[in-house]
Amino acid sequence: MQSERNTGYDEKRAVRRRQLALCLAALLLVALAAFPFCAKTIGRAIYPKQYSQQVEYWSEAYGVDPVAVYAIIHTESKFRPRAESGVGARGLMQITEETFDWIKTQIAPEESVTFDDLYDPDTNIRFGAYYLSRCMQRYGDLATAAAAYHSGWGTVDELLSQEEYAASENTLSKFPYQQMNLYVFKVERAYTRYSRLYLE
Repeated sequence: MQSERNTGYDEKRAVRRRQLALCLAALLLVALAAFPFCAKTIGRAIYPKQYSQQVEYWSEAYGVDPVAVYAIIHTESKFRPRAESGVGARGLMQITEETFDWIKTQIAPEESVTFDDLYDPDTNIRFGAYYLSRCMQRYGDLATAAAAYHSGWGTVDELLSQEEYAASENTLSKFPYQQMNLYVFKVERAYTRYSRLYLE
């Protein structure tokens, strides 16, 4: 009698275990199916395309890859229009006053735009996209252009004059300064993430 009860109990436990295993397998399949969507959603929250109208417009106007502009904005300010650095660079693309003054002579010499206007996203992206386009024209590849955007043309030109850092006449193979190296790494990573999240 006792043996029959134990047998019945064991069979019920075995059935419950099978049901539980089937439920867990089903949940795992659902989770695996949903993972790409969730991963992309989370990725796009970390790497958003804010101010897309301005980015697309000014990128096209100055012939620069909009993905590169998003990568610079993400690296520079994380899309905070009122961001300001310790050296006084302002806005989404973190433009210094000296750089602003030079860009103004190139694209807006007759306009009343001022350095304070760099807190405006449209003005900032306009000036930043232009400057990035000039960096790309001058150096050709994103890494070297990013180094120039961050550290200035003079610094990059000086490095290019040294064989140990130059891959070619206009392209750096190494970025010897810690901040520059980290900046280039972040821009390239952001560029890759934006490309995968939005273009694939």
